Amino acid sequence: MSEEPNLLGAFLRARRELISPEVAGVPVTGVRRTPGLRREEVAMLAGISADYYLRLERGRDRHPSAQVLESLARVLRLDDDTRDHLLGLASERPRRARPRRREIVPPSTAALVTMLPLPAFVEGRYMDVLVANALATALSPRLVAGNNRLRDVLLDPGEQALIPGWQQGAATMVAHLREAAGPDTDDPRLVELVGELSVASPLFRRLWARHDVRHRGGAAVPFDHPVVGPMTLHREKLQVSDTVGMMLVIYHPEPATADADKLSLLAVSSLA
Repeated sequence: MSEEPNLLGAFLRARRELISPEVAGVPVTGVRRTPGLRREEVAMLAGISADYYLRLERGRDRHPSAQVLESLARVLRLDDDTRDHLLGLASERPRRARPRRREIVPPSTAALVTMLPLPAFVEGRYMDVLVANALATALSPRLVAGNNRLRDVLLDPGEQALIPGWQQGAATMVAHLREAAGPDTDDPRLVELVGELSVASPLFRRLWARHDVRHRGGAAVPFDHPVVGPMTLHREKLQVSDTVGMMLVIYHPEPATADADKLSLLAVSSLA
């Protein structure tokens, strides 16, 4: 039997390497070969022994107390989403490998997507597009069933041209992927996607190694559309009931604005 991956240790190592001694208030002396904080510095700041922290990073102890985790979250300057992710990693339990399961959109949700007068689609747990309406496809030709939102942003020049500052968007999406996966890193679809993007995208490799975590939610998204030009739309992500991680995504403009006019023009052009 293969050994369980050391998710907690990998997370702690990645996050301590992102905290500079200056930010943590640690005096810097001599030449430092380690990026960020050293293990013993994290242990000192968290109020635990260096030997115990070493056991955590090396996977010899995978279930520290809540008090220890809270101290580590404070030292590593974790926000609420990343702190919750840390707590989840420490409570993980061994799981049996399982086959990949197809994500099926509830028929009522799929019908709603087609009826909405706004760009709308359903994305799966790992940002696979499962169903999209015509206006969503007019907004981005990549918004069709079978595509993956993260793959398109990282690898498709057309999607990159559509979204100003797409690199920052990609960073947020990778953090969303971490949040969606949690400790469930043996999920076949996740393994497949991470493997593909790790080979194809140096940017993905760097972002994935950071272990950033963000909850999927709403945001204002700028577009530079080839038909109607620049516009900003609000994006809402709504959990689809009775599913695991499936989201209904809807874009909408501020009412009575130039952005609303442009979206209306795009809707008309999509019918032509």
